[in-house]
Amino acid sequence: MDTRSHRYVGLMSGTSLDGVDAALVDLEAAPQLVDTRYTAFPPDLREELLALHADGQAELHRAALVSNRLAMLYAECVQRLLSQTNASPRDIAAIGCHGQTVRHRPDEGYTLQLNNASLLAEYTGITVVSDFRSRDIAAGGNGAPLVPAFHAACFRDASNHRAIVNIGGIANVTALAPREGAPAGEDETTGFDTGPGNMLLDAWAQQHLRAERDEGGRFAASGVVIDTLLKAFLADRYFDTAPPKSTGRDRFNMAWLREKIGAQATAALRPQDVQATLAELTAQSIAEALQRWCPNTQEAYVCGGGVHNEDLCRRLSRRLSAGPKRVTLASTEVLGMHPDWVEAMAFAWLAQQAIERRPANLPKVTGARGLRILGAIHYA
Repeated sequence: MDTRSHRYVGLMSGTSLDGVDAALVDLEAAPQLVDTRYTAFPPDLREELLALHADGQAELHRAALVSNRLAMLYAECVQRLLSQTNASPRDIAAIGCHGQTVRHRPDEGYTLQLNNASLLAEYTGITVVSDFRSRDIAAGGNGAPLVPAFHAACFRDASNHRAIVNIGGIANVTALAPREGAPAGEDETTGFDTGPGNMLLDAWAQQHLRAERDEGGRFAASGVVIDTLLKAFLADRYFDTAPPKSTGRDRFNMAWLREKIGAQATAALRPQDVQATLAELTAQSIAEALQRWCPNTQEAYVCGGGVHNEDLCRRLSRRLSAGPKRVTLASTEVLGMHPDWVEAMAFAWLAQQAIERRPANLPKVTGARGLRILGAIHYA
């Protein structure tokens, strides 16, 4: 590890199960994105990861093999990223690799992200920081969301209340009180998972469109919201639970969706109407979370894959502008950070925090008993 280098690689493969985002980031001062690389999951790897979210036979063996495959895929992605920039492993201080979450049960005291970080360090010749959630959970926290500390470091404004809305498979928000003039006693940074982001939308589209996703939200836009189904979705007690809180595929999955649909009226539901209702669920749950738990928000900025779903963003913008306090909506790109790469950049930053022995959790976000240094370091 070159301790003089300020360049880190962040790797992110999220609950959408589409592939790996790799970001080469210069962290000498404010985070600067140097270059990026995306590597899609092979279909059989994606299917195996999806299967491992449910109970099955020989899970431990299968998970170990998938962890090795992921490490090789991560390594290939890093090597190609460095080749693009004519960089060598010696130029990189460390890789921050979140791994692939297949269980997240802070209520039971554990979380599980598949990855063989030692193998990744071996293949790349670069120090790897992984397992970012476990230390926070050990301290009584949710271990998620992890990105609000990075959002606070990069996006806080001097005078305006901002919210960063990350719409991946799960959606989460970070509320950033301004540096100056915040009301007395107000938390400086809060953040939590609001509920489903793209995950159920993608799963329903894959089932009915035979496509990876509903491109641009066109399928949802062709349907109408089923009010009784939306009400059933929102009746899930997660939405009324006060932060700190986090969730994932363990709770919001196709079994959950089928159960809600099965409890509806006798007439068959049109697939496009279910898609519209799922889009409205994501938009409404985000908007209501901001209005309820972050009521001083003035402006919201979207990042993650959801930024490309034009129908979803229109629904969210409409919800935010119709609330008791009008909130504007834009992409993080207007703040100087491309929305597709915010999470991968965050894991580069989290790796730097670990290497430099600085705490990276926010107890008010996760519920942990105090500040903790996050991540396990696997030296090259």
